[in-house]
Amino acid sequence: MSRPFRFGVVATPEGGPQRWIATARRAEELGYATLLMPDGLQRPGPGGGVLLSPFPSLAVAASVTERLRVGTFVLASPLRTPMAAAWEAHSLGVLSGGRFDMGIGTGLPSMKASAERIGQPYGDGADRLARLEATIVQLRELDGEARTPVLVAAGGPKARALAGRVADIVTLAAAPLATREEVAASAAEVRSAAGDRAGDIELAMNLFVVGDEVPEWTKGFIGADAATLIEHDSLVMVRGSVAEMCDELQRRRDVLGVSYISCNAAFVEQFAPVVERLTGQ
Repeated sequence: MSRPFRFGVVATPEGGPQRWIATARRAEELGYATLLMPDGLQRPGPGGGVLLSPFPSLAVAASVTERLRVGTFVLASPLRTPMAAAWEAHSLGVLSGGRFDMGIGTGLPSMKASAERIGQPYGDGADRLARLEATIVQLRELDGEARTPVLVAAGGPKARALAGRVADIVTLAAAPLATREEVAASAAEVRSAAGDRAGDIELAMNLFVVGDEVPEWTKGFIGADAATLIEHDSLVMVRGSVAEMCDELQRRRDVLGVSYISCNAAFVEQFAPVVERLTGQ
């Protein structure tokens, strides 16, 4: 059976505390299930600058909302020792009343400079994946019976295999121009690795674009404009009327099994009618 839809919004704290508080409260008001925040020293998007740490930022967001879950999307495993990351995640899980999801991945190549600045080894792919797994092990030990949900961003086959074994939520971190067949194959890899627990895993995907306009910073990050995304039937985009977007997301759930959808904060209002219509369906 298909899982019911739920939705998240990916945002960063900019413009001071009151603006961040307003972002969290607005996400909850619009019916989003989670407020998600990226990791790393360098702020994504226009302007650049230093990105605030996700743990205190999300603690503030949880403290000013009632139902909204908060989560990292995602922690970069090279930026902290496994125990340090697990300690922070466990602490936020406790202090948020169990409303924290720890999202974690091996980090993008751009994270190497951040790791060096922090004083952590970036390592090769195997090193970063081992640190990711060790972080989850440490978190499970700290949590005891109070299990913090773990989301793994799975881009490669080894990450998908690990995610299938240990994650509660798996984000299919496909390339922007990946075909539906390629994404379906990735989802199948996760389910195969999960074995008997395949039905317990929630599959997720992130939308970089809602509608026909791609923000300039997004275009630079994903390396494609709207015309290219449309030409390749990209799954990082959803467009059309509210009904058409809902139909498309339902098709993706039917074929891929993806029921947890996140979008960038730039589209939080535009995407809200879809959230209202599909949440829990």
